[in-house]
Amino acid sequence: MTWKAPEVELTEEPLVGAERTLLEALLDRHRAMFLRNCAGLTGEQLATVSAPPSNLTLLGLIRHLADVERMWWRIRLARQDVEPLHRAPDVPDLAFGDLDPARAEAEYGELVAEMAEARAAVAARDLDDVFLHEQAGEMSVRWLYLHLIEEYAQHNGHADLIRERIDGRTNA
Repeated sequence: MTWKAPEVELTEEPLVGAERTLLEALLDRHRAMFLRNCAGLTGEQLATVSAPPSNLTLLGLIRHLADVERMWWRIRLARQDVEPLHRAPDVPDLAFGDLDPARAEAEYGELVAEMAEARAAVAARDLDDVFLHEQAGEMSVRWLYLHLIEEYAQHNGHADLIRERIDGRTNA
């Protein structure tokens, strides 16, 4: 049987509440929106370049976002001794190249696992806690939430267009 990305339900994010609750809920909603754009697609479909000349694919975005989650939450914030996933100093777009549809299920699982690891890495941190970025200096956990919301929002726009080109489905 051919693997397909699982269906994902969106939950309503709270419209009022504590700042931390709102930031966490909005980031989780954006994460779910991205996964929903992948739902029901095979590895071949996830690896489809659907808007040439761009090399963006849903599988490339899966790999990129797994790396983003790991780099920001685990490596930079929590200072965990783990390697980046799809990153090399001399290859800026590594996540978008060397795609193998046969690895799609594992790489999708890697993204979901990194989302869970990110939640664990930040669970005991306050929004005003700071961490040190290797180039930019001190950053707050609050800023990090906002940055990841922005990252997912940007890529959700890409994913919406890519998905619609693949099979006409929209995330509306």
